Amino acid sequence: MRDIAAQLLEWHEAGKDYALASVIGIGGSAPRPIGAALAVDADGTVIGSVSGGCVEGAVYELCRESLATGRSFRETFGYSDSDAFAVGLTCGGTIQVFVQSVTEANRDAVDKVLRAEGEAVALVRDLDSGAIMALGTWWTAGAEFDERVVAQAQALLDTGQTAVRTIGCEGSQVTVLVESHVPPPRMIVFGAIDFAAAVAKIGKFLGYHVTVCDARAVFATRARFPDADEVVVEWPHMYLARTQVDARTALCVLTHDAKFDVPLLEVALRLPVAYVGAMGSRRTHEDRLQRLRAVGMTTTELARLKSPIGLDLGGHTTEETAVSIAAEIVAVRRGGSGIPLGAYGGPIHRDAIVVPEVTVPDSPDGLLVKEEPR
Repeated sequence: MRDIAAQLLEWHEAGKDYALASVIGIGGSAPRPIGAALAVDADGTVIGSVSGGCVEGAVYELCRESLATGRSFRETFGYSDSDAFAVGLTCGGTIQVFVQSVTEANRDAVDKVLRAEGEAVALVRDLDSGAIMALGTWWTAGAEFDERVVAQAQALLDTGQTAVRTIGCEGSQVTVLVESHVPPPRMIVFGAIDFAAAVAKIGKFLGYHVTVCDARAVFATRARFPDADEVVVEWPHMYLARTQVDARTALCVLTHDAKFDVPLLEVALRLPVAYVGAMGSRRTHEDRLQRLRAVGMTTTELARLKSPIGLDLGGHTTEETAVSIAAEIVAVRRGGSGIPLGAYGGPIHRDAIVVPEVTVPDSPDGLLVKEEPR
């Protein structure tokens, strides 16, 4: 929905009613991801896309019907071999679409999400009742949802995911679409060395907000790291202890010096971040582990460390090393094996992150969470 946010806000300013169609399930070679949206206002103006053009006409008619009747719809579209002109996806995939009207009665929750700038927020929609809730890090707005739904939605927001979840609630089940809208994930590169410039460049290419940090002002300069969003001159462990990180943050420790990386890793490996990698030879790695054990790091904490950093690609140059590091970050972020696809029998595409079940305190039933069929 974020890609049509500007147009939707214009409709909100004008007080327009509209129908919002969102992709809630995909299978095969579907052209658009879960959360992709199309909207139609009362005048028939259409914005956005759910399929790249394949089924837009049919979805448009569902939106018009939703506006006229106030009903919501869940419809599945797939390829039809029997009729070349049937509504379907020429790529052979399938998509499931949810359509509902956004009016004065429920517009406020959507509006709160659309207007959030620089803040992690989620739009939560009950796919049965059509109830809508806006969710921030510490707040909710709009319709009231069961605490189990709020907890699972919060877990998805914490990791920046958009997904459909079915959750058990007091003898029944609630199926919701949680659309997370979050700022770009952070990549913090420690150590203002030549490898750091290449890592910063590929980090930006992957969509990260990149920070380069080093205690040495003569090396940590904007001129040396033009691709970084910010360059910080500070002791790495002190900076990491005070800056904001989350479950999507990648930390690349390239300092390659015990006086920097040991206190830095002591902080990093105790933070709830997605990735911690450290550069160095195998001998350096073993020496680093001994030093970290000496300061009280546990086996569980040390197991989070990716070192020597990167995947084995056989590279030699700084750019090739950066690709190796980036490949490992992507594999960790997306749950990849790191082996060649030709030698791997599993699916080529998979869910970005597996969110664990969340148990609500003082709730004996906990949560029943399952994936929507793909």
